[in-house]
Amino acid sequence: MTNPLAAGSLEGKRVLVTGSSRGIGADTVGYFAQAGARVVINYRNKEARANKLADAIRAAGGKAITVGADLTDPASVAAMFATIRSEYGGLDILVMNASGGMESGMAADYAIKLNRDAQVNLLNGAIPLLGDDSRVVFVTSHQAHFIKTTSTMPEYEPVAHSKRAGEDALRAVIPELEQSGIGFVVVSGDMIEGTITATLLERSNPGALNARKEAAGRLYNVSEFAAEIVSAAVDPVPVGNTRLVGDTTGFTSD
Repeated sequence: MTNPLAAGSLEGKRVLVTGSSRGIGADTVGYFAQAGARVVINYRNKEARANKLADAIRAAGGKAITVGADLTDPASVAAMFATIRSEYGGLDILVMNASGGMESGMAADYAIKLNRDAQVNLLNGAIPLLGDDSRVVFVTSHQAHFIKTTSTMPEYEPVAHSKRAGEDALRAVIPELEQSGIGFVVVSGDMIEGTITATLLERSNPGALNARKEAAGRLYNVSEFAAEIVSAAVDPVPVGNTRLVGDTTGFTSD
């Protein structure tokens, strides 16, 4: 996949992508770095992967730092922002990519704590670092974005409801963000081939991925979806603050 951002187009910009040590987040942060941005690679427990990615970016002439943080721990998030302020002085783009809820061994309320409460805390912590003409991008799925009107697989339903709750809570802050010159965009995508979520869903519901692919015609892969995310960070804010990626067949708007 070709980087949709021109080389040097984000020179001097400062970007944080949560959950960016692997998968969609890693490709997203890589595109930003190739465009000249100073990037923050955030991870929860994949420090080695984050450092390897940062090393690769720096070896290619880019600028990157790694900052570990558990987004469900407010003190950890505050420490992350303190490091970003110390290293970069602020932020121009925040991509809220990290999410979860299908992991084994987590508490029953983990999905809502991560996908709603932690996202609200993350944005509140980022606002003081974001200046005029900055951008916040919240990454979600069609299965979550449309959950109020379109049911999804039982295995994913708790995650879908928690991510939609997070989206709604963040949307409530849009007027405040706009007053501060901060643009906000929700990027919603169909199931993405090659992601951990798709793997977990396929494991718990064999055939789910192929069934959705047949219904949609095709599914985006990780690098293609990452390209949509970085585009959402620089393109004009769309009507309704929503960028729908991929086919929406079978999904009903609320």
